[in-house]
Amino acid sequence: MPLNTGPRKRLPSQPWMTFVRNHAQAMLASDFFVVVTARFRVLYVFVIMEVGTRRIAHFNVTDHPTAAWTIQQFREAITGERPYRFVLHDRDSIYSTELDCALKSLGVIVLRTPFRAPQANSFCERLVGTIRRECLDFLIPLNKRHVRRILQEWVAHYNQGRPHSSLGPGIPEPGEAFATTRNRHRHQLAHDCKVVGRSVLGGLHHEYRLERIAA
Repeated sequence: MPLNTGPRKRLPSQPWMTFVRNHAQAMLASDFFVVVTARFRVLYVFVIMEVGTRRIAHFNVTDHPTAAWTIQQFREAITGERPYRFVLHDRDSIYSTELDCALKSLGVIVLRTPFRAPQANSFCERLVGTIRRECLDFLIPLNKRHVRRILQEWVAHYNQGRPHSSLGPGIPEPGEAFATTRNRHRHQLAHDCKVVGRSVLGGLHHEYRLERIAA
């Protein structure tokens, strides 16, 4: 029988986004974006999100990002309380070899996006766009402290009050009130509850929840 000397057929590899979705519950994604203050000072915002839950796990603001500063942000996010296995980031020069080694020492696998493929980190890219469209495009921050205070309030709204269509719709950090309403008819209000509203960022957004009526 003659030997087959032709080229071997390559087994089909798993598409990148399929891999990301399959491991979303154990994956963190990170990205930087810039904010310009009222005095035209450029600040850098760093965000880390859980891909599976869409929860913003950590954020911070700096005027001079370094690899050491970025490593510290990852340490504050990866505390061992959650079973993270992967960290996804792009090929920006801030993500140095030393940074990746520090991440590996935290027990996670580093995933670098392919060259010239921003869509490979599409979840975090979409998050950055949401932060701009729903928050920073409507406000002019004065300084770094002001940016941090604005984002702190908006991140709490994003995690605990803003519905996400990709979650069902759902909320990254659902509270007790949200969990109880999931078991009821979506158009029926419980007789012992009332709707309570709360303004976010001075009325830029509003949250609504059910609250038990005192007997």
